[in-house]
Amino acid sequence: MSLFRRLFSSKSKSDQKKKDQQIDDRSKYMPEIDLPVDESFMLNFRKNGGKFLYCDNENEILDSFDNILLENDWYEKKVFCIEKGLEQKFSGYNLEFTKNTSSSFFLATCEYLIADTGAILFSSNQLGEKKITELPDNFVILAGTSQLVQNIGEGLKGIKEKNKNAIPTNITTIKNFETQKEKDFLSYGSTSKNLYLLLLEDL
Repeated sequence: MSLFRRLFSSKSKSDQKKKDQQIDDRSKYMPEIDLPVDESFMLNFRKNGGKFLYCDNENEILDSFDNILLENDWYEKKVFCIEKGLEQKFSGYNLEFTKNTSSSFFLATCEYLIADTGAILFSSNQLGEKKITELPDNFVILAGTSQLVQNIGEGLKGIKEKNKNAIPTNITTIKNFETQKEKDFLSYGSTSKNLYLLLLEDL
């Protein structure tokens, strides 16, 4: 049973908050806790300001997507998306799929979810030749638990193995998901996006 299923089926929010606090309260001089890859991603992704909705099946993906549209009033709005499969999957929501970056949100899959930083790895398969800075401020990303990897090196290796004939270009990551967050010197120059992750249990 995956961590996500355990968390969402049996643990209360207060239990999880207590566990997160225990990890945060550890001294920086203590040895690192060797967390499973799924738990490591979840903690780092949330620290980065990301919002994820864990889904057991395709119906839950559609329900969660519907809730995101409702929460943000994105019905009948433009959505930037270059992936035909996603256009078909979400065709029943009266959205205008476009290549215009001045859309309400960006809808995409991703290459990998990077556990040790809580980042999301993209390539030209999702972005085309657009830079992250050119894309809308709001992202809705669809991924599966099978895309979790420990670090960026594993992600890049996976991209090479999946695309032996033509490695995609424009490979980049994003890990700052709080658009209003006050920037410190470590995040200076990084791009912030308001990001929802629809995470499907596919293992």
